[in-house]
Amino acid sequence: MDQNQLKQAVAQAAVEYCLTKIDSDSIVGIGTGSTANCFIDQIAEHKHLFNGTVASSEGSAERLRSHGIEVFDLNQVAEITIYIDGADETNPQLELIKGGGAALTREKIVTAVAKEFVCIADESKWVDSLGTFPLPVEVIPMARSHVARELVKLGGDPVWREGVVTDNGNVILDVHHLYPMASACELEEKINHITGVVTNGLFALKPADILFLATQDGIKTYYPKT
Repeated sequence: MDQNQLKQAVAQAAVEYCLTKIDSDSIVGIGTGSTANCFIDQIAEHKHLFNGTVASSEGSAERLRSHGIEVFDLNQVAEITIYIDGADETNPQLELIKGGGAALTREKIVTAVAKEFVCIADESKWVDSLGTFPLPVEVIPMARSHVARELVKLGGDPVWREGVVTDNGNVILDVHHLYPMASACELEEKINHITGVVTNGLFALKPADILFLATQDGIKTYYPKT
């Protein structure tokens, strides 16, 4: 199977799992990116089985609405039953790098509210150690240069993602040369403590609860290794 077929297959696995968790009152959290888009397109035929969704980006919200699926503002809901999203990298602990689509802050917020976070990815995203994929950091625009200097002190090589403005009106620094990452949790905390950082794309302090990984040998299911 090519990569698109793998994404379609893992999205279908996530739909089947999601249907075992939801009821007519459920709110489903929806992530951002090509794999999440596959999930949106496939869950649409089951939209009558749940109450609505919360989306992590304007792009995902627009795609959901195009299928006739209601999208709520997060402030309107008390609980998200399940959150489905992809990743740019995942390790065996289900610590993730996310943010290739510049939606990392809203993704972290939705993850914080959801009862369960299900990551869906194809086998190209599986790594032993995080950091080959540049780590996105969302930054208040006026702090971009200051944050970049602080990221250099942490051993990274930050590159401004020019022309990209997040849904929150901020900019993205992509931090290269962090591989191999000794402690994703420690690095996540250090970067978030830099003044001017909104958040970074490490999902290590709160990793995924379950991972569906599409491989040439079928869908594999992983839980965090401790």
